[in-house]
Amino acid sequence: MRDDLSALFVADEERNPVKAAQREMKRPLPKRFYADVAIAEAERGFGLALDGKPVRTPSRAALVLPTATLAEAVAAEWRGQGESIDPATMPLTRMANTALDGVAAQMAAVAAEIAKFAGSDLVCYRAGEPDALVAAQNAAWTPMLDFAEQVLGARFHLAEGVMFVAQPEASVAAVAQAIDGEAQRPDGAFRLTALYEMTALTGSVLIALALARGGAKFDDAWAAAHVDEDHQMRLWGADEEALARRALRLRDMRAAYEMYAALG
Repeated sequence: MRDDLSALFVADEERNPVKAAQREMKRPLPKRFYADVAIAEAERGFGLALDGKPVRTPSRAALVLPTATLAEAVAAEWRGQGESIDPATMPLTRMANTALDGVAAQMAAVAAEIAKFAGSDLVCYRAGEPDALVAAQNAAWTPMLDFAEQVLGARFHLAEGVMFVAQPEASVAAVAQAIDGEAQRPDGAFRLTALYEMTALTGSVLIALALARGGAKFDDAWAAAHVDEDHQMRLWGADEEALARRALRLRDMRAAYEMYAALG
């Protein structure tokens, strides 16, 4: 595999999909140099090969996926490339590289970063008015809180407005325990990568966990993360740049959910 591909898939730490896309537009893309994309069993899962040569991460580790389903999904990104290789269209490859090169080496830190969202989760901060927004938040966010209580044994306090409200230590600990449980799995680096992506994109670890564990459908979880934004768009109309950012975030959210679901 050509060495000049490695730099294309370094994780974007700014978490700004529009800026990332703009950078990729300015960067000349390498020409596709392979015809065949194959999957082969490896020591800890399934590796990818381009014309028989193994695919490697930016840190030169073998790109090995823990399940055949995830390997097929990543392979589909490589097969779907046209004359050039465009990393903007390969979110699963990017996340797999992040899992292997970054998350695997700092599991505890990443788990703690995800769990930290429980202390100020989006779904706990409610509007006092107007009635339409209050109703929309209740409809979208109450199921996430119900999931936390019924599945995680965690009850959360609600606050009106943006004033910080301290959450019960036992509830925050229950979320942390759930995240730690994901980290302890053999494919924990991939699980944490997907959960971190979903949590960061929604602003809510409760939404991310509900989606991951089957407590919410994808469209409902995505809508729950944008209740306030959708309300503003209904009032003032849609901003094209905001819609473009949202479309890119949605692409990454779908990929993160696909990664988690593919782990089984």
